[in-house]
Amino acid sequence: MLPLGSEIIIATRNKGKMKEFEPMFLRQGIAVRSLLDYPDLPDIVEDGHTFAANALIKARAIALKFGVPVVADDSGLCVDRLGGAPGVYSARYAGEPSDDAANNRKLLAELAKLEDSSPSAEPARLSPARFVCAIALVDRAGHPVAEVEGSCDGVIIDKPRGEHGFGYDPLFYIPELGRTMAELTVNEKNELSHRAQALGKLWEALSK
Repeated sequence: MLPLGSEIIIATRNKGKMKEFEPMFLRQGIAVRSLLDYPDLPDIVEDGHTFAANALIKARAIALKFGVPVVADDSGLCVDRLGGAPGVYSARYAGEPSDDAANNRKLLAELAKLEDSSPSAEPARLSPARFVCAIALVDRAGHPVAEVEGSCDGVIIDKPRGEHGFGYDPLFYIPELGRTMAELTVNEKNELSHRAQALGKLWEALSK
């Protein structure tokens, strides 16, 4: 287990992700920095074909750069009716630069195309989907310490709902709760999100 009081870098510039990651590490007494602390650092090329591969690529690159333990995640939305898309391309589904609103519009447009081509198809709002998060923790030399994955199941709705969260959260509806991910508080999301599931597995792995 990482010793209490140690410091790690979370390999992300995403403020939304940091709001989810940081409290979980601080509760363990671990100081946290992110790539937001290094604005001049160039982007890391994530050319893996899976979430797990991309997480490890990012973690290794940052660990070798700064010589500290690094946690990196790669996460995204997988929609069954789109063959698992947008998948590893979730952040830039609508192209560069990454734009959450544009990605959401493209997702709904792609699902609408399926409805147009098959009138008997279920509406987009019933499309089964899952958020997936792969997390890699490496030591200061870039060697893997733990690799885990978590997921959260839901369905896609046809209009954004909610003011919280980021990414596809406003379209990701959780039937058991009757709310989208963007309608949950940070604490609620930290209890059930794909990232929360993966972090739970990470602590479990480090406790052995």
